[in-house]
Amino acid sequence: MLSPLEKKRIFEIDRVKLPIVFDSNKILEEIRKLNLETFEYYDVLPLRAPAYLVDTSLPFPAPVGDYADGSWTEWMDTKTFQGCPYINEVVNTFKQHTTVNLVRILRLSGNSVVKEHTDPTLALEEEKSMIRLTIPVTHNPECQFILNGRLVDMKPGECWYLKLNDPHKVINEGNSERINLTIDLIPNKWIVDLIYKSIG
Repeated sequence: MLSPLEKKRIFEIDRVKLPIVFDSNKILEEIRKLNLETFEYYDVLPLRAPAYLVDTSLPFPAPVGDYADGSWTEWMDTKTFQGCPYINEVVNTFKQHTTVNLVRILRLSGNSVVKEHTDPTLALEEEKSMIRLTIPVTHNPECQFILNGRLVDMKPGECWYLKLNDPHKVINEGNSERINLTIDLIPNKWIVDLIYKSIG
């Protein structure tokens, strides 16, 4: 694993573009085939979620502690996800190396804002937690993701680690929706080393 000095450095970095690029057009094509309903403001489509939400015949997890790393429940692919072969390929890029829990498609409509907030458990330095990887699918120049007061210039198909326990917001002043694919996973040596080696 990383030395204390390396850990200190990686914990201080709030954005890292990983050296992995996906085909955003293929992702978008699969999303379009889902014929998703029209929406106002913000829409979330879970592709992988807590098992009891995917299969409602399963019991609610026993109260063993609401750990932010997702160990409080089993996780399951949705039927929608099973019909998205390329998005499965994308997720399997990480699943073969570490545990993937939550996978979602996030849509933000045009002329909309996600107000500044923090996600207290989504960062490498948080113990018993997950981290979130963000893969932009669509974008327009008038849509900005602001982290710690600075623009994160993410392009479609790129894969980013963002320190989301820091303040962030999204401002979409364009007319078209913004679509992201997000993958929440449990950090291990493989992903930590990849993130560290990707620091510019």
